Amino acid sequence: MLDGINIGHYSGTDTGVTVLYCGPGGALGSVDVRGGGPGTRETDLLQPHNTVERVHAVVLSGGSAFGLAAADGVMNELAEQGIGFPVFGEEKSGPRVPIVPGAVIFDLLVGPSRPGPEEGAAALRAALAGSDETMGTVGAGVGATAGKLRGGFGLATRWVGHYEVCAAMVANPVGEVIDPQSGRLYGAPGRTAVKAAAYRALPHPAESKLNTTIGAVLTDAPINTAQAQRLAMTAHDGIARAVRPAHSPLDGDTIFALSTAQRPAADSGALAMTPLCAAAADAVEEAIVNAVTAAEPGLGLSVYRELLD
Repeated sequence: MLDGINIGHYSGTDTGVTVLYCGPGGALGSVDVRGGGPGTRETDLLQPHNTVERVHAVVLSGGSAFGLAAADGVMNELAEQGIGFPVFGEEKSGPRVPIVPGAVIFDLLVGPSRPGPEEGAAALRAALAGSDETMGTVGAGVGATAGKLRGGFGLATRWVGHYEVCAAMVANPVGEVIDPQSGRLYGAPGRTAVKAAAYRALPHPAESKLNTTIGAVLTDAPINTAQAQRLAMTAHDGIARAVRPAHSPLDGDTIFALSTAQRPAADSGALAMTPLCAAAADAVEEAIVNAVTAAEPGLGLSVYRELLD
């Protein structure tokens, strides 16, 4: 994954937390929310017209709105290490406030657990120890469902010249990731199809249609905050390709965009955003597919590998 951002997980029995740690200096960040039922924290802060541009960590959590408390543990852990926004400037002593936005998925019908500050702190400590690129049933993806299948956490990378564009996604959509007629993944029709008849016969794992796909696109391209928001916006195209339907009234689809570049390009308006945006959408699409195909059996949910022809 992208140098400068470490991934850490806390994996419980039926829910979990994933933290994207951006280092002591943070990363430039923005966000775009497309679902009709989001559960988020500090997303207003990341709008291009607001003051704070850099974030120190992003929290992705299960537990629905209860899981937003996981960010408290991340903030406290960072503050203890002196990491955060310097209230009185870098040259003066004073309090530092870690900037930790986050988003949650609805997984309460899979299990009763609710991640809180302790679980958030544990995921951050894991990220501080080194980046974990495990996919599938890990972190915030533990309790995820994807239509009739078990969802999960997925990663994918694209290159635009010498710039890297990565996606880290928790796939937990209301919509389906499998075409029920052909058995093929919407986001990867070339991959091995599942047994379509067996898939159609599966019950939906829960009556509730409250779900969400959340994640982040990460790059080392020197973009500004407005361009980061554009990157997050177009990254949602990857959800729309991999999930049918996407961005429903009860989804909370949210994608953050983070850049590890220390400053925007001298003429950031001339930076070729179109290929970066295309790469972000492609990476999100593949990350969702990887999350679903890497999911492990458990919690009474069916998984992709069990239905292969």
